[in-house]
Amino acid sequence: MSRRFAMARAVAVGLALASSLALPSLAQSGTDGAAPSWKARAMTSVSKAGYAQVNKLKLYYEIHGAGEPLVLLHGGLGLGSMFGELLPALARTRQVIVVDLQGHGRTADIDRPLRYELMADDIAALVKELGFAAVDIMGYSMGGGVALRTAIQHPDIIRRLVVVSAPFRRDGWYPEIVASMQQLSSAAAEQLKPTPMYQAYAAVAPRPERFGMLLDKIGDMARQDYDWSRDVTAIKAPTLLAYGDADAVFSSHAVAFFELLGGGKKDAGWDGAGMSKARLAILPGQTHYNVFMSPLLAATVSPFLDSPLPAK
Repeated sequence: MSRRFAMARAVAVGLALASSLALPSLAQSGTDGAAPSWKARAMTSVSKAGYAQVNKLKLYYEIHGAGEPLVLLHGGLGLGSMFGELLPALARTRQVIVVDLQGHGRTADIDRPLRYELMADDIAALVKELGFAAVDIMGYSMGGGVALRTAIQHPDIIRRLVVVSAPFRRDGWYPEIVASMQQLSSAAAEQLKPTPMYQAYAAVAPRPERFGMLLDKIGDMARQDYDWSRDVTAIKAPTLLAYGDADAVFSSHAVAFFELLGGGKKDAGWDGAGMSKARLAILPGQTHYNVFMSPLLAATVSPFLDSPLPAK
């Protein structure tokens, strides 16, 4: 693959992410969409917002709604406000803690690499800082990897886990996605600046001029190989896996993930007695770039989060 072609693909991945991030704002900008957008704002009014000092990082968070706590984590190059109608749906019945991860949104970067394991430690420290004994956690794409690592590294604070469009092993992504992500670098910054993705970042980032550094760090993280198979088998928290049927992750990988969690081993029986604590949802007509704000995702996640926890 030529360097020029690789760069074009990397920019294409960034533009695809930009397009996905643009959809919520575009959906709320039309004249005939004015009433729904006001309603959405009312449903997601922020009850608390601020920064938590965790692991030398000033981590930005917002709390929406009231009820049982749910930590919600965005994807790479995104920010906490990217979830469209999913956030209002979740905040109707629970307290949703929306986080801007390291170097994203309102959270300034620090002198350390972007790594799933380090960001998971940040989330665990935030949970403690906010005074919660345990939380449900849900993450999309990069945020799904952070949510998964939080459940692995800090199992005592996680009640339920939701992973959306994220693999447990690097080769769970389609090869062309891996190739594109690992080519992402600051060289693509100028080409991405006209996109809504960059504009959303620049509107709130403490240091917008560091956008290129964020691209470099995401590219560096994408080049790190990982395989969390053994860790996944040790997860005790009830877990929901959700993917689009046209996702950037192999459907076969999603099934393998489900089986590592104990699902798909046998017939559950007429009374469901043989059902595992894991759930798998393949959402029709959804891609990696729109599944995170799909009404189908909200309708799938809410019953899972509302279900009773199994007896220990």
